[in-house]
Amino acid sequence: MNTQEISTNLFQLLNGKDLASKQHEAMMLLTLSQDQWPHVAMISVGEVIAISSTELKLSLWPNTITTSNIIRNGKATLVIIFNGIAHYIKLSLRKLPELTDAKHKRERFSAKVVSYREDIVKYAEITSGIQIQLKDPASVLKR
Repeated sequence: MNTQEISTNLFQLLNGKDLASKQHEAMMLLTLSQDQWPHVAMISVGEVIAISSTELKLSLWPNTITTSNIIRNGKATLVIIFNGIAHYIKLSLRKLPELTDAKHKRERFSAKVVSYREDIVKYAEITSGIQIQLKDPASVLKR
């Protein structure tokens, strides 16, 4: 399946609600470096929120390679392993204005879903994805 809308299942993961129960889910954000090599960064559910099935918002740390790559070329691929399915989301990103009163400075982006694909095979089952354990869940979830 290749579409420009994420699945309902994935929307529920990324809807920004009930982050405490989703805090262990991590995903990979791939960008293209200045020297044209793929660059991979891990992000969590608190850094990406689905506004709709066709639009996401990302909130990333400033001055990172990932953020610099997105600012430079406006493209990224988000890879999420969730509920036994590999999800690949190609994104076209636009930088949003800085929030001057934000407690934690972030680079914010609006992301349009350019392409969404689920990867499932008949001969094998994905039994887990990238899982994390936050060292200080209370303070991280507040952000």
